[in-house]
Amino acid sequence: QVQLVESGGGLVQPGGSLRLSCVASGFPFSTYGMAWYRQAPGKERELVATITSGGYYTNYADSVKGRFTISRENAKKTVYLQMNSLKPEDTAGYSCNRAGAERVPWGQGTQVTVSS
Repeated sequence: QVQLVESGGGLVQPGGSLRLSCVASGFPFSTYGMAWYRQAPGKERELVATITSGGYYTNYADSVKGRFTISRENAKKTVYLQMNSLKPEDTAGYSCNRAGAERVPWGQGTQVTVSS
């Protein structure tokens, strides 16, 4: 059964950091590019970062470039999102999925709230 389980969210002050994790199961993780997405209340889901299957290439939304880092450990079937210098506008539900069009059912996501 395909499953994505995200964790690591929470409440953090502006300028703070969080590290999100996403553990995948039910598909050959190491053969797929992965991505992190986020959705704020009343807004559409947006792509935050992508990473290729081997982890060699990454790409970021302009809004997070230089602050967020996506990485992965294929042996653990896990993709990470290190978020630094967080801003209130980063507040959203964060989810991972396969990159591109071949997505699988979404997990429950993890909430990130940036507020003083």
